[in-house]
Amino acid sequence: MNAYAPILVLGALAAGFAIFSVVMATLIGPKRYNRAKLAAYECGIEPTPTPAGGGRFPIKYYLTAMLFIIFDIEIVFLYPWAVSFDALGVFGLVEMLLFVLTVFVAYAYVWRRGGLEWD
Repeated sequence: MNAYAPILVLGALAAGFAIFSVVMATLIGPKRYNRAKLAAYECGIEPTPTPAGGGRFPIKYYLTAMLFIIFDIEIVFLYPWAVSFDALGVFGLVEMLLFVLTVFVAYAYVWRRGGLEWD
């Protein structure tokens, strides 16, 4: 249990600091609200009213989002592979080439579907 004590103390300090920051910000922060501050902000563009169902997003949005997720997952697997590259040898190289090839297939699919072209 003594080995975990510093980790628990650090976790308690982090949680205490987070709670303290949120409470103090609400207590001593400015409270001058107006309609402009409470309005939705969409990158400098006036917000448009949405339909009752919430509106539909174009498929390009989802394709691009999935592409970013795929590349994030690829990076997560590339770092440990790069660290242990010497120990894996040719087998690791072939496996990573196959993995990168599957990621490239997803990228080519999104590119072919027009997910990277914005009107």
